[in-house]
Amino acid sequence: MHHNNILIMNKKISTICCLVAGAILLTGFGFKKINDPWPVPEKYQKMPNPVKADAASVSAGKSLWTKHCASCHGKSGLGDGTKAPTLKTQPGDFSKAEFKSQPDGAIFYKTQEGRKDMPSFKKKIPDEDDIWSVVNYIRTL
Repeated sequence: MHHNNILIMNKKISTICCLVAGAILLTGFGFKKINDPWPVPEKYQKMPNPVKADAASVSAGKSLWTKHCASCHGKSGLGDGTKAPTLKTQPGDFSKAEFKSQPDGAIFYKTQEGRKDMPSFKKKIPDEDDIWSVVNYIRTL
């Protein structure tokens, strides 16, 4: 009888462990969260890009992208950079129509301000024209 009680107890413990592990996975520990909507102030929605998207600007933007953005967003902006798996939220996929439909000012705002896993680049890229050049480069992806 004692042996049966131990077997029943082991089955109960095993079941509880499976339930706890499942709960942890379902609460997001094992899954990337989809990014919440990112509101952009109207000022930025209407802000035109003051930097002409010429070869010099795109080249400068690419250099900054490689240094600051590619590790999370990926070389081609697909959200598949080497650091992406370590983030709590999925980096944006810049090839999607939803992303491409944003005005330049919205992309500028998000790059400059950041949120959650996405850092602010106000200090890392202090020259606003350089951030606009990154926007110009992103448009080529």
